[in-house]
Amino acid sequence: QVQLQESGPGLVKPSQTLSLTCTVSGGSITTSYYAWSWIRQPPGKGLEWMGAVEYSGSTHYSPSLKSRTSISRDTSKNQFTLQLSSVTPEDTAVYYCARDQTYGSSWYDYWGQGTQVTVSS
Repeated sequence: QVQLQESGPGLVKPSQTLSLTCTVSGGSITTSYYAWSWIRQPPGKGLEWMGAVEYSGSTHYSPSLKSRTSISRDTSKNQFTLQLSSVTPEDTAVYYCARDQTYGSSWYDYWGQGTQVTVSS
């Protein structure tokens, strides 16, 4: 059974960088052909895909967030990390990590429980 768990600060000040880590257990993030995504849901809005890192290490980003987003991974810890720079209150959301069957399929079979991040001074 694959499990994903998000971790990171729940409160970030405007203009700072938000950093979240997803720890994966029960499966390797290097296993073909999975992609590991970050998805968020602002209050009262729908889900927004932010970006992903593939099993190979290739990364992909939402065009609307690409200039502020970086996703990396630590294969030794079976973790992948999201960094979102220059945050504003509009980045307040529940942030999820999820496994995609393959990049671009949008077939997410495992999700973390989500972590609330609030951007406020």
